[in-house]
Amino acid sequence: MFELSTIKKNEKVSYLEEIEVKNIDHLGIVAGLIDEIGIVKIINNKLGIDVREKISAGTVVKSILINGLGFVSRPLYLFSQFFEDKAVEKLLGEGIEPNYINDDKIGRVMDELYKYGLNNLFIEVILEVINKFEIEIKYSHLDATSFHLDGEYKSEEKYEKEQEEKIIKERPIFIKKGYSRDHRPDLKQCVLDLITTQDGDLPLFVRVGDGNEADKAVFGKILVEFKKQIEFDSIMVCDSALYSQENLKLIQHLKWITRVPMTLKKAKELIQNVEIEEITDDEKKKRSHLHLEGYTWKEEIVTYGGIKQTWLIVSSEKRQKSDLEKLEKQLKQEEDKCQKLLKQLQSEEFEHPQSARYKLKAINKKLRFFEIIEVELIEACSKKNETIYKIVGLAQKNNEEIAKRTKESGRFILATNLVEENKLEPTEILITYKNQQSSERGFRFLKDPLFFADSFFVEKPERIETMLFLMSFCLLLYNLGQRELRKCLKRAKVGVKNQVGKLTERPTLRWMFQCFQGIHFVILNEVKQIVNLTEERRFILSCLPASCQKYYL
Repeated sequence: MFELSTIKKNEKVSYLEEIEVKNIDHLGIVAGLIDEIGIVKIINNKLGIDVREKISAGTVVKSILINGLGFVSRPLYLFSQFFEDKAVEKLLGEGIEPNYINDDKIGRVMDELYKYGLNNLFIEVILEVINKFEIEIKYSHLDATSFHLDGEYKSEEKYEKEQEEKIIKERPIFIKKGYSRDHRPDLKQCVLDLITTQDGDLPLFVRVGDGNEADKAVFGKILVEFKKQIEFDSIMVCDSALYSQENLKLIQHLKWITRVPMTLKKAKELIQNVEIEEITDDEKKKRSHLHLEGYTWKEEIVTYGGIKQTWLIVSSEKRQKSDLEKLEKQLKQEEDKCQKLLKQLQSEEFEHPQSARYKLKAINKKLRFFEIIEVELIEACSKKNETIYKIVGLAQKNNEEIAKRTKESGRFILATNLVEENKLEPTEILITYKNQQSSERGFRFLKDPLFFADSFFVEKPERIETMLFLMSFCLLLYNLGQRELRKCLKRAKVGVKNQVGKLTERPTLRWMFQCFQGIHFVILNEVKQIVNLTEERRFILSCLPASCQKYYL
């Protein structure tokens, strides 16, 4: 730390003229993770370096990722402002100034990335990560989400049918309305398909799809393409959108675990008819250690789509309680609806008995847990002295349907093609499927309001696709840093303080970022120094890759 007390009174103005203070905060950690992977070098090798440019494409991408993980909401054209108070030369390289990172330069780099091939570039980076950090890839998880967009987006519709069979497209995405996970059906959107590792939730494969794309139509093709591009033996895990005869034939040479949709006749029969035996106290303790308390199951060998499979019929106490509470609420709502419909029916006049019964039949089609039965059909005269008919009904519960729903509560079916010599234990199947949240956690990160590209602001579909890939690089950096930190703490059997001051071996990287606020890069009389680097911060840095430490120590 500089000894400010040694500055003489008449030297104060001179001192102030020669001191420069810039923020570095947690951005050195982000820059270090980028360096550790070698992202700048990989991009420069692929896109080349133009000696006429003041800043390389790789360094521009580094600046975007630093901004993206700066946790400030800044649109692309404000990048230079983001870096105005930052230690730019420390983070990006000697001689680089904030105004080099302008919207024109960023736009050109994004177009170059798209032209080179976003998918190929991402895979090259992720293979480097897998090898360098020894990422466990026994299981990979696939899921999809949607991102809504504002504005007008013009696509060449004539290419749509020609390209629909190609999962890695040779044309920009179509921005259009579709099923919205954001509950914004009024807005156009695009879809992001993401495959992540179970080890650290790292993104392995990213694909951007059209706004009206259906998971069921593309999931099988995505897995086939994934295995072509990344050649390692991984068990693919997915939700019920994967489970169709067409998809199972497509992926018959892959290993997979997925959920069986309850629309299948065979699935309905098993859920209703299979009896799951009670387990012993010892078995309950064993499952509790595996975080599977409250789960019971039964295995069945099933052939579907010509593929022999193990179906695991699972019952969850926690889910059963939730399902029964929902069922009770539905019964109350439908009973009120039934009584209202009955009142309307009994006040209505019909010209023919058939008309009254047809109306009754139509009403019962709207009901699931209740039905209105005909008690009496009354013949009467209207005010015009015409013969009319009125129906008297009685509302009653559909006990058969209620019993079915009660039996189904808390139950679901998992399927895998790993049978016989490759057979998985039921505990492994269930634990692995529960980790399907790996992809969902990635989506929550990408959609966080603090994330810089949560709302899109670029007009070209190509730029949107490129932005989603850059956001996925941010997800890779964040989860990799968090994984390495937690691994180090676990190995050393020590913890760091969380938000409430308690020690934990599993801190979030976001909290660590917050702990690094207030670290400055100071230049005094051409002497450079990092200030506010406490012992606690030094310890955290020691748990991160070496490239992170060089920005501070």
